[in-house]
Amino acid sequence: MSAGNRPASRFAVEKDHPHYKWVALSNTTLGVLMATINSSIVIISLPDIFRGIKLDPLRPGNVSYLLWMLMGFLVVTAVLVVTLGRLGDIYGRVKIYNLGFTVFTIGSIALVFDPLTQSSGALWLILWRIVQGVGAAMLFANSTAILTDAFPVERRGFALGINQVAAIGGSFIGLIVGGVLAPVDWRLVFFVSVPFGLLGTVWSYRSLRETSTRSAAKIDWWGNGLFAVSVTAILVAITYGIQPYGGHNMGWTSPWVLSGLIGGVALLVAFCLVEAHTVDPMFDMSLFRIKAFSAGNLAGLLASVSRGGLQFILIIWLQGIWLPLHGYSFSSTPLWAGIYLLPLTVAFLLAGPLSGYFSDRLGARALSTGGLLLVALSFLGFMLLPTDFSYWAFAGLLVLNGVGSGLFSAPNTSAIMSSVPANRRGSASGMIGTFLNSGTSLSIGVFFTLMIIGLAQTLPRTLTEGLRSHGVSQAAAVAIGNQPPVGSLFAAFLGYNPIGTALGGLPASAVKGADLGTLTSKQFFPQLISGPFHHGLVIVFAVAIGMSLVGAAASVFRGPRYIHTEPETLPSAARVVPEHQRSAG
Repeated sequence: MSAGNRPASRFAVEKDHPHYKWVALSNTTLGVLMATINSSIVIISLPDIFRGIKLDPLRPGNVSYLLWMLMGFLVVTAVLVVTLGRLGDIYGRVKIYNLGFTVFTIGSIALVFDPLTQSSGALWLILWRIVQGVGAAMLFANSTAILTDAFPVERRGFALGINQVAAIGGSFIGLIVGGVLAPVDWRLVFFVSVPFGLLGTVWSYRSLRETSTRSAAKIDWWGNGLFAVSVTAILVAITYGIQPYGGHNMGWTSPWVLSGLIGGVALLVAFCLVEAHTVDPMFDMSLFRIKAFSAGNLAGLLASVSRGGLQFILIIWLQGIWLPLHGYSFSSTPLWAGIYLLPLTVAFLLAGPLSGYFSDRLGARALSTGGLLLVALSFLGFMLLPTDFSYWAFAGLLVLNGVGSGLFSAPNTSAIMSSVPANRRGSASGMIGTFLNSGTSLSIGVFFTLMIIGLAQTLPRTLTEGLRSHGVSQAAAVAIGNQPPVGSLFAAFLGYNPIGTALGGLPASAVKGADLGTLTSKQFFPQLISGPFHHGLVIVFAVAIGMSLVGAAASVFRGPRYIHTEPETLPSAARVVPEHQRSAG
């Protein structure tokens, strides 16, 4: 049925209608917000999820379930988002985007009705989280391209700013939503997506229209295969690299981890070579010749890694140390951690749209560079805070970080998308999503590794001395103190007190006369780990500062405002080559 004969609908607004761009903005904002909320909602809800499926995540062998509950979603979105963006260029961006809503909603419904417990229940959740990730990749890959098609250049920064605020703000909002819902019922963590998914699916199918010219191209099977295998190998290797192996605190010496890293990098190099000589590549390497595109993506990747690391560190800091020290029970720490992180979310949500609006007038360079410098300054402030901090100083740094992230994100995305030809916007959108999601995945490996390195230098001695001073035998204290620090780190991350579990596995003679009341209290473990944790914290934030400064430098060198302009004389169906472009200061 033609567009002109399509029956009227309260949802439908034709693509040439003046309000269509706002329909596209509102729907794509809902899509990416829903997807990114689900990328982080599980992080803060893990204690309640594992209690709900009756699985102890700290027992040997169960740490993999914990990591894959987090990483499965992120790995799939990172691997597929470019492929699905390119498929949007070929088959229609709206078609792939709409399918994404459907797939994501099906995954959400299946997660709510997990019928299994223990390891089987965990595998069910991991499987359907991966399905969710496929749907999220479809949404990520095509949302910014749909907006770039729908909005004129002079309003594009504002529209992409809203979209990017939703994409990154969702990861902050997820921490709050998970903290509120998980203590009530862990299934609510997944159910919250279902009504929005159903609404978004119906709405997108009824209202969104194809406004772009499709590229007459073949699917790049070699490129897709090499990229999927290489990125998966690297991210899986990172996942297992932070787990103990062969008596070592981490698994970076494991043959499987080394094979994954080396083989993944080799395949990634091969992928780049193949793409450079492919007529219709999945990953258009020629786009990196555009300085605004390459510099913006480098800055975005570094910002994503540091932002993901910040989330993990703040959750560990609040759930494992600060909240228990201030009298909160371990079971209530996810809720209060989400509440105490509100200043970060609010500041980001306020700064993001404003920076998108002003980027239409000022360009991206000053706003994005200044934003990353503010982020680096906030990391320095966190580094200087004592472990048992004053909340108002902590909240001030959260606001500073949120404002900085908001100033950076929207202008950076707008500058990247405006710099590419129209028939490569789906691919460019997918590339942005790949760097965003890969950065979050990499942050788990990078920052957990750095924190474990910091803990390994001081935690064994501190833990041994603390146990000995409260009556635990020398041999037992040494045995517990010399366990891999990753166990203590995951315990803090989950808001658990691992001392009771560790002591429960000892013979009665080892704890005879020990002050068990103190050892298993809310304050003992947080006080014990606070010194080693701060040592690791300094290492982590020093690296995050470095990443932010390098990202700021990349933002400076992106050049003045650059907008790709299509030749008006070519027919709309032609494959456009960037022969005529203009720069604005």
